[in-house]
Amino acid sequence: MTAKKTIYIIRHGETDYNRQGIVQGRGIDSSLNELGREQAHQFYLAYHHIQFDRIYTSELKRTHQSVDAFLKAGHQHHILPELNEIDWGVFEGLKGNAESKKAYQSIIYDWSSGLLDRCVEGGETPNSVLKRQKIGLQKIISTTDKSILICMHGRALKIFLCLLTNTPLSEMNRFHHHNLTLYQLEYDGQQFEIVKENCSKHLSI
Repeated sequence: MTAKKTIYIIRHGETDYNRQGIVQGRGIDSSLNELGREQAHQFYLAYHHIQFDRIYTSELKRTHQSVDAFLKAGHQHHILPELNEIDWGVFEGLKGNAESKKAYQSIIYDWSSGLLDRCVEGGETPNSVLKRQKIGLQKIISTTDKSILICMHGRALKIFLCLLTNTPLSEMNRFHHHNLTLYQLEYDGQQFEIVKENCSKHLSI
């Protein structure tokens, strides 16, 4: 029988790309800025009392930096490429302008209309992200770990929450978050239930 689990999922802290409105997907390996490091510190202060059995991050260093204090405290760290951000293709590294914002809104509209095999040029579709996340989730729930912390990315997090809650992928935008906000879920061995949603109480700035 699969062990019951409490899963804490955070989005990484702020980067300069976030602040400047520059698109960063799985191909942009940016670092946290000063505010992002402070957000990570505040999260650690609020949750360091929890003895996480394992911490999962994507391959990208902004997720590693967001949980660095926990890793230095000795928690087990596993990197799952399945948790990487969506690939934004030709948008990556570009600051939003009128043309790119129009193209972005168009693809978001397509996804909300159920056209989940569409993507920007050179990018990744929501269905392909979901497919790799299913592999990553199986690795996570197959362990005997009871308390788990996951740090991942904005669009990938929306898709992951759809996977966990059996929400149609076309409704991914119902899940809101900001840098270093928290979702907490309880897993009973069969299904997940959200008990904290987009929680920012630990952030004082």
